[in-house]
Amino acid sequence: MRSRGEVGELPRRMHKRNRVVITGIGVLAPNGTGLEAFWKTLFQGRSGIGPITLFDATGFKSRIAGEVKGFDPLDYMPREWKPRRMGRHTQLAYAATKMALQDAAYDPQTQNARAVLPVSIGVSTSALDVIERGFHELQEGGPRRVNPGVVSNCQPQAAARLIAEKLGVETHATTISSACPSGMDAIVAAVTRIRSGDVEVAIAGGADAPVTPLTMASFASAGLSSQANDDPAHASRPYDVSADSGVISEGAAVMVVENLDHAVARGARIYLEITGYAAQMDHDSSDPFAGLEHTMRLALANACREPHEVDYICAYGPGHPVLDAAEVKMIRRVFGAKAKRIPVSSIKGVTGNPLSAAGPMQMATCALVFTHNLIPPTANHTEPNIGCDLDFVPRQGRRAKPNCALINVRGLGAGNTTVIVERFEPND
Repeated sequence: MRSRGEVGELPRRMHKRNRVVITGIGVLAPNGTGLEAFWKTLFQGRSGIGPITLFDATGFKSRIAGEVKGFDPLDYMPREWKPRRMGRHTQLAYAATKMALQDAAYDPQTQNARAVLPVSIGVSTSALDVIERGFHELQEGGPRRVNPGVVSNCQPQAAARLIAEKLGVETHATTISSACPSGMDAIVAAVTRIRSGDVEVAIAGGADAPVTPLTMASFASAGLSSQANDDPAHASRPYDVSADSGVISEGAAVMVVENLDHAVARGARIYLEITGYAAQMDHDSSDPFAGLEHTMRLALANACREPHEVDYICAYGPGHPVLDAAEVKMIRRVFGAKAKRIPVSSIKGVTGNPLSAAGPMQMATCALVFTHNLIPPTANHTEPNIGCDLDFVPRQGRRAKPNCALINVRGLGAGNTTVIVERFEPND
């Protein structure tokens, strides 16, 4: 058993009842579909950002994005479901759910027959691709030519609803929309239900597909999408002096979230344990971004941990100079002198910013860090920006065996979520 006095080791946890673990992960990201491809490119620092192909971006300020390569919804669902009428984020969310259930070796129809299986999916907005298609149909053919499927397929809850409908068991579908933290907030909602003893297993994660003409034009107009169109692979540069902004991307990451005792009883592989979390908005206009400081402190307290016990930070780091520097400032406040000694990496140099899917992808990253005993680099980080002077694991990943990781997520509207995850040891 670990003792508090050993360097890098963690003490016995104070809360033993209804502990929560991750037993299955499904991920579709610009840098790879499936855990193996996702991890390989992540650790190599190989970017998934490229020229936009989902629409003709000629004339756009920002003509690059992170697109999920080679995705065909018919690989995951039958043609009679008419998947091409669905929002792309719904397609991605369902595909990630199928992958997560398979990865967890969990069949809801045989292993969850007498219990409600909650589905909690985070999305940042409605299915704008469906709305835009409907608008074009209206403009080109008049009101009688609009596809009737627009009404149901554009709804924010379409992804959670589809997953719940197709599981074949009693479910409760919840959609959370809190900007970029949505996916992580959805996982936290599932964790809360399991901790309370309400359920033993839940499906949770996030999905977004914002690479549409209106969305990309809007982000570019707001200065939130990089215009490094000539070098897309190096456009997303977290904490780097050459960064002009982040890069918008799409994707989905879904988890099978499970009560520890239930997971052990069925012999499930356990990726990590979720031990603490907190969510809070910035509330003091004179101290912007301070909400992130508070969520880090509260999540640590919720996990019964002290700052010195964290040995990896999977950071928000979107690649926007102002947002990057603000996160670093809050990390320094919480961790003090130790801040410079903790490995901090952002995956967005590889994935771009997939909005509500970002937090779940960061959780998947931590699961793979614990699995492989390797920390991925902050891709494209070569020279620190002003105010960004932490150990960002530049240029290449490194071998390490962290036991406790902190994940930060932040979004438009000043929402912040922090989650503490830990390596699971069978004897804990």
